[in-house]
Order: sequence, then C-alpha cells, then structure tokens
Amino acid sequence: MFRRTFWFGTGVAAGVWATTKVNRKLKQLTPDSLAAAAANKALDAGTRLKNRAVGFALDVRENMAQREAELDDALGLNAPVDRELPALRHHAAIENRNDPKSVVDVQTTYSHNRNEDH
Repeated sequence: MFRRTFWFGTGVAAGVWATTKVNRKLKQLTPDSLAAAAANKALDAGTRLKNRAVGFALDVRENMAQREAELDDALGLNAPVDRELPALRHHAAIENRNDPKSVVDVQTTYSHNRNEDH
C-alpha cells in the first residue's frame, strides 16, 4: 500500500512540476512577452554600443591631444613667444633674393580707401 501511495505522490508532484514549467514557457512565448524581451535586448545592445562609442571617442580625443603635444614639441610651438612682431617685408611676390636688382620696393603713395574713386 505504501509503494502505491509513494508512486502516486511522485506522479502528482511530477505532473505539477511539468504543468508549471509548460505554463511558464507558454507565457514566455506570447506576443507581448516576446516583444518585451526583444525590446529589453535592444536596449541592452544599444547601451553597450553607446558605452563602446563613448569609450572610443575618449580614446581618440586623448590620443589626439597626445599627438598634438608631440607635434607642437617637434615644431617648437611650445617655445616662449617673442612679444615683438617681425618687421614687415616690402618685397615683390616673386623675387630672386640672390639678385639685388630683382628686389622691388612695393611702397606706393596710393590710398587703399575704396570710396576715394567714387
């Protein structure tokens, strides 16, 4: 008698467990549940993609600043700046510096006032 009662109880427990599993799976497969799961996965993927893009942009910005500093050092742009501007050159646009005859003085008496001619 006890064997039959044991196996009956085991069968009932297995049936309840199986029914519960099947009902949970059926609820997961409804259109609303599938849509919610897809939306959650899309949000997670979007968050991961955004975090990677932000990390990439920060890495690019950091490396760009580092390379710019290297180039500034190589070109001497970080050297102290003289406060005095160099003297203006009054040479023609095309000149031969080795030939003193080709250097032309471009200082003229013309006014640069555009309203003067009208």
